[in-house]
Amino acid sequence: MSSARAATNPLYGPNKLKLGLFGLNVDNACAISSVDGTFHPEWPVVKRITQMADKAGLEALVPVARWRGFGGKTNFNGANFETYTWAAGIGGATDNIGVFSTSHVPVIHPIVAAKQATTIDHITGGRFALNVVCGWFEPEMEMFGASIMPHDERYEYAAEWLDVVKRLWTSEEEFDFEGKYFQIKRGFHQPKPVQRPFPPVMNAGGSGIGRHFAAKYCDMIFVHIKGDQIEAARKDVAEVRELARKEYGRDIQVWANAYLVIGDTDEEALKFRDYYVNEKGDWEAVDNLVRSLGIQTGVLPKEMLEAAKYHFIAGWGGYPLVGTARRIASELEKLSGAGLDGILLSSARYEEGLTRFISEVLPLMEQAGLRGSRA
Repeated sequence: MSSARAATNPLYGPNKLKLGLFGLNVDNACAISSVDGTFHPEWPVVKRITQMADKAGLEALVPVARWRGFGGKTNFNGANFETYTWAAGIGGATDNIGVFSTSHVPVIHPIVAAKQATTIDHITGGRFALNVVCGWFEPEMEMFGASIMPHDERYEYAAEWLDVVKRLWTSEEEFDFEGKYFQIKRGFHQPKPVQRPFPPVMNAGGSGIGRHFAAKYCDMIFVHIKGDQIEAARKDVAEVRELARKEYGRDIQVWANAYLVIGDTDEEALKFRDYYVNEKGDWEAVDNLVRSLGIQTGVLPKEMLEAAKYHFIAGWGGYPLVGTARRIASELEKLSGAGLDGILLSSARYEEGLTRFISEVLPLMEQAGLRGSRA
């Protein structure tokens, strides 16, 4: 399956450690901070940054599915572009990079999702991928007149939703579908996606049932690395792969997210991170975020909770790539050694951070054998 997709989709390309950008459709992207230079979703800026990543040979552009913000001074993520239309626009403006939509399954009907995804796959010549999310931010669901499902039921619903989408992508005949959540009469879909049997699917389930869902139904799983714990990440990645292989006879890719703070010295980078988190961080917004995630005092010890908030402000709780270009390249080599297939990057000053990453870090990754030469 992956070999067929490799003909068009760089997610299955030869680079040992693949790279992508995260959150280029939402205000502030992944940094919950009012520091100057943060990302704002203005189309010329989106286009410029994504074309920069495309030219540099990165493999993925992954948006955040968001319908409202988290309040506070920045109303973090409050201004945002819808992800299917964002992906269609970006797909038409790029040539080689893989383009994702992130889809809340409770608010997008699978027939509509299948058609939109196929359209983007044709626009991109087979570079599309779908990131499936179940919905966890209750104020967003309330906007649609829906309520948050019980945790395990969300994945039951998502499995049925994805079953309908995949049937539409692959079935050459009309079909009826009688499920718990969807009843489809004479379902059919043309044209079929460019990628066969269908575009790759990602999910970020972190719970036990979430991991099983991703291992059974998805091609890529997005894992969260706690702090900078490489050995814990190595164990986590190995367990996810083992689950997919043993339980479901499948091989899946494993990705994580990280935030960049590049400095001329390690001290300079650390100082800037402390500045944009401690002095410019939107602590009201991050309080709202962690409360929505069910992370608060009582769930975590106070010190752990404050550390989690710090890293959420720094870059959506991602792995910290903080220091000189050489240190960051070394950290990426460790992440690759832990078994990760890909890393989604963000930066508080997004365009500045990506520019430095491309010019200073990518050559070191090539020297380390993590990526092929762009020459």
